[in-house]
Amino acid sequence: MEQRATRGNGVRSLLRRIACGLGMMALSVAALADTPREHLDRIVKGRPADQKAAQDAGRKASFFCANCHGEGGMSKYAEVPNLAGQHPIYVLGQIDAFLAGKRKDAFMQGLMKVLSAEEKAQVSVFYAAQAVTPAGTPSTARAAEGRDHFERHCVRCHGADARGGENFPRLAGQQPEYLRRSLQRYLKVSGERIYPPMTAAVSGLGEKNIEAVVEYLANLR
Repeated sequence: MEQRATRGNGVRSLLRRIACGLGMMALSVAALADTPREHLDRIVKGRPADQKAAQDAGRKASFFCANCHGEGGMSKYAEVPNLAGQHPIYVLGQIDAFLAGKRKDAFMQGLMKVLSAEEKAQVSVFYAAQAVTPAGTPSTARAAEGRDHFERHCVRCHGADARGGENFPRLAGQQPEYLRRSLQRYLKVSGERIYPPMTAAVSGLGEKNIEAVVEYLANLR
């Protein structure tokens, strides 16, 4: 009898361990199935220590991004955008846009496929937390003119301080050549960037005023 009871306890213990293992496996599978946005929401709602850990992980995951976008998201090249200070949801949206072909760049499209859903969220919070240094040269008289044009044509989406948000990029302190090229692409509908409201806004701005807006934004703190 005693031997039978011992065997029964052993079986129950084994079943509990199996159930526990299956439960942990289910949690792991669920975590892998989470979307980047779900991972991001969990990070944002987490403890400060967890947020810091996610940012550190994002720095490591973005090691290949640093070759062009810089260690802290301040670009090494004039035609490549700064990622520092961008809203994390906006960064995730651009990753999706490259993967879906809404933004055209074969190199970026290939790189985005390497990141897991969790890494995409971590990279986004890392860049969002980085400080921004204005990329422009010392301002000239055209910056004041550019501010007037910005307030007339751009402020509704990009915000009064040009810091953007979930759906629109931060433009304050952005690389001037990148701004210049992007505005020209929207104006000429060249296909790299497709967003009709932006084309309408830049058409209203006019090609002759692009340089003034670029100067204003690149020097904006």
